Amino acid sequence: MSDETAPIRYASLARRLLAIIYDCFLLLALLFIATAVVMPLNKGEAFEPGSRLYPLYIAYLLTVAFAFFGWFWTHGGQTLGMKTWKIRVQRRDGKAISWSLALLRYLSAIISWAVLGLGFIWSLFDKQKRGWHDIASNTVLIDLRD
Repeated sequence: MSDETAPIRYASLARRLLAIIYDCFLLLALLFIATAVVMPLNKGEAFEPGSRLYPLYIAYLLTVAFAFFGWFWTHGGQTLGMKTWKIRVQRRDGKAISWSLALLRYLSAIISWAVLGLGFIWSLFDKQKRGWHDIASNTVLIDLRD
């Protein structure tokens, strides 16, 4: 069977979650660095809920996280965790995703998590194993194992 006629294998929820765990460690390190960069703006103090800078700080961290995921998704379709677990995000037509799709996927993934992960659990019932954020952004996760 040639590669062109081989059926597409979609990534399972387990592989997706394992990649997410891996990426969370990398993202956490990046967010520590990002926080260290802006700490002088708050006189070296922690950004506490209720302070006037706190909403800006949260928006900044969300932007840094989006830059992390967006760059990887738009440059090869794989974060480091996704490479490790051999999965790739792409449009349903097989093409790479754009920054605008990456933003839509990122924002809708936040919603998928915010409802107790139901947006991810949805992938157990979808034929293409898509979560809500995949459906919203018209993307799929491909299992790249041989």
